[in-house]
Amino acid sequence: MILSETEHSCLRGILQAYEKDPRVLEMDNYIQHGSVTTYQHCWNVARVSFWINRRFHLGADETALAVGALLHDFYLYDWHCAGRFQLCSGLRSIFKMHGFIHPLLARENAERCFSLSPKVRNIIRSHMWPLTLLHAPRCREAVIVCIADKYCAVLEALYRDRQKAICV
Repeated sequence: MILSETEHSCLRGILQAYEKDPRVLEMDNYIQHGSVTTYQHCWNVARVSFWINRRFHLGADETALAVGALLHDFYLYDWHCAGRFQLCSGLRSIFKMHGFIHPLLARENAERCFSLSPKVRNIIRSHMWPLTLLHAPRCREAVIVCIADKYCAVLEALYRDRQKAICV
């Protein structure tokens, strides 16, 4: 899944303001999967989402797609720490675990820092569907990011070497 030079330039142009923002760059301080940082993971998802949209001629709003993909894990904490990944007692406590709660936290953080369109809010909130059963993707951009996120997560978890885990 390799973007052409023109596609890569287009994607970087859309995300230029975000990729230099210190709050977004803070994601580089946290490991997401294997040895890949959250920042790198979000860029992987943005590139794969852009590729899927272009190759399958899906006609998604490329700005919403790129911004939503870059900010989909904008939760800004180390989810590997005790209390974030442990199983808690009781069924209700399970829904407070990272996999269930981080889309909401990421969307709240993104809303505090940036002006988000309804599509971008849906992309961020629904990217863990079907785990977040009640928060399903409601636009094609959210479906694309949801698929790209799972694809990238699998590659990043399988390949412990950071360079091999780069999706595109």
